[in-house]
Amino acid sequence: MRTVTYGAACSLDGFITGKDEDLGWLHHSSDVEAITRDYWRSVDTMLMGRKTWEVALRMGGGGGGFANIRTYVFSRTMKSIEAKGVELVGDDAGAFVSDLKARPGKGICVMGGGELAASLFAAGVIDEVGMNVHPVLLGSGVPFFVDAGRRTELELVQSRVIDGGCVYSTYRVRQSH
Repeated sequence: MRTVTYGAACSLDGFITGKDEDLGWLHHSSDVEAITRDYWRSVDTMLMGRKTWEVALRMGGGGGGFANIRTYVFSRTMKSIEAKGVELVGDDAGAFVSDLKARPGKGICVMGGGELAASLFAAGVIDEVGMNVHPVLLGSGVPFFVDAGRRTELELVQSRVIDGGCVYSTYRVRQSH
């Protein structure tokens, strides 16, 4: 079974962007580059919601530009997407991802804001959470976590300080039996 990971860089107060999609607070370093490079080697599928897709388009990265990465965009309002390697999904996200996990392949990345992730946490299909916590309080922005309507127990897999005073941590979702 494939692993679904939800992760991002976030502020200490839990935002993945600042007000008006501000990303100027992100600290880039060789540590982050190495972690990111290793992670992208382990996945072949990316999931994102409509809002994240629209941000990616505005930033110039929404055209299916990830080599060998199949992208699924979840939306109830979009009618089509014209990008190579990108498929629009209007079905129930949890059921779709559950089916996707059972197919052969590498890891699955949940990219972007917390709304899609909340629906996938609610459906019990996320296996890991990865976060690079930056030493900044943004006060507002796009939250990393949105209420999924249920408690999700996590187990710490690793945590370490990386360049810039950031803390990189990975958690495994404890599956309820």
